[in-house]
Amino acid sequence: MFDKKELELRPLLPEDSRSLAKIANNKNISDKLRDLFPYPYTEEDAKKFINTSLQKQPSCTFAIDFRQELCGVIGLVPQQDVYRISAELGYWIGEEYWGQGIATEAVRLISEYGFQKLGLLRVYSGVYESNKASMRVLEKNGFLKDCVFKKAIIKNDIIMNEHRYSKII
Repeated sequence: MFDKKELELRPLLPEDSRSLAKIANNKNISDKLRDLFPYPYTEEDAKKFINTSLQKQPSCTFAIDFRQELCGVIGLVPQQDVYRISAELGYWIGEEYWGQGIATEAVRLISEYGFQKLGLLRVYSGVYESNKASMRVLEKNGFLKDCVFKKAIIKNDIIMNEHRYSKII
């Protein structure tokens, strides 16, 4: 395990585009995310993503810095209308950083931000059935499995279930 002071969430910056593209251009990451996440992932994709995230207020998308190096992205998508007390959580970590507890700590930090700064009552996340590591990250943070949506996802021409987790304060 690492010292929690070595990890921080910070706004994405235009100068992050090169390092973001470098770690995001990975099929093993892309395979675990929605089709909106491109593969291959170019520096132009990174610039567009960063510009979009900087326009949203309050900030809900953050770089995950580990030992002062960008190693992933995490964010909340606040919901609208009658769901406005909830936000969807999404995150990914560069493959070379997997298995170090970084995602677990980042999820803890973003959840705290959502509950304390955004006034959310519920944070939820959907996980592909094959992504056991992400399920463990959520469970370590006190997320509970709400349900399994049967045959809800198609990724790379494979139909699979989505496991939906939530944390409520």
